[in-house]
This record gives sequence, C-alpha cells and structure tokens, in this order.
Amino acid sequence: MNEIRRPINISLSRKFLYSTLIFIIGIILGVISKVLDETASNLLPYFLEVLDLRNFFSRMGVWIFLAVLISVYSKSPVRFAINVFLLFVGMVGSYYLYTVMIAGFFPKSYMMIWVIMTVISPFMAFVCWYAKGKGIIAIFISSIIFMLISRQAFAFGFWYFGILIL
Repeated sequence: MNEIRRPINISLSRKFLYSTLIFIIGIILGVISKVLDETASNLLPYFLEVLDLRNFFSRMGVWIFLAVLISVYSKSPVRFAINVFLLFVGMVGSYYLYTVMIAGFFPKSYMMIWVIMTVISPFMAFVCWYAKGKGIIAIFISSIIFMLISRQAFAFGFWYFGILIL
C-alpha cells in the first residue's frame, strides 16, 4: 500500500492536538445541527431559511465531504481513521445527547442508523485515505468517493436528468 501513498509520521503531541480539535468540531457541529433541527424555520434568520441548514447536516454527502476534508490533511490511514471516527462520534454523540436531554425524546431506530455508520467509518476511512495516492487503485477509490458525493448532490429522475434522454 505504500506504493499508492506513503504515510508521514508526526509527533504525538500534534496527533493528540489534531484529534482533540476534530472531536471538538464534531461536538459543535452536532449541537448546531440539533439546534437548527429544533428551531422552526420561520424563526431562523432569512439566510439560514434559504440555505436550509436544518436538513443539511443530516445528509450523507455532508459526512462524506467532511471525511474527505480530513483525509486530505491526514498523514496516515490510521490517523485518518481515528480522526474521522472522533469527528463522527462527536457529531452523533452531541446530536443525540441534545435530543434526549434537551428535546426530550429518544429516536432509537433512527439513532442506530447513524451509530452504525459511525462505527463503520474508520474502516472506510482507512481505505479512502489512499484515494489521494498514485495508480489505478487510487483512481478507483477517488471515483467511488466522487460518485457517492455526486449521488448526494443530484437527484436522478425526470426533473434533473431526464431518464428518457439517456
């Protein structure tokens, strides 16, 4: 795998600092997401209504995009796996702690979907780190990431891309 992309070693203090910051960012994003979910859209500032951030953070494409951003700056696949896991644990944990403790309900089945995706994320992250590398495997991994993000960005059907035209 070193022929695709070679890991770079960084100091333990930097590893700890970066991982802590990523976890804190995850917590902040989870709380912001839940606050926006709980607030009626007409009570939000106009620009937030138009951007529809209430639904933005619950889309899979956002998770993939955030993971790709971390991947670009991660120095090894293990660091990437750890950092993505910490980001997602922070997001999911703070989102559902807010849901249970402040909003007062417990959506167990919906929560389990996000928990399972969080648990799977380090394994997927380890593989995806090599997308920035060289060779056919890196191109293949990059194309899958691009396909998943594109699939989240566009709806395929009669309104966006005509099925009958293809």
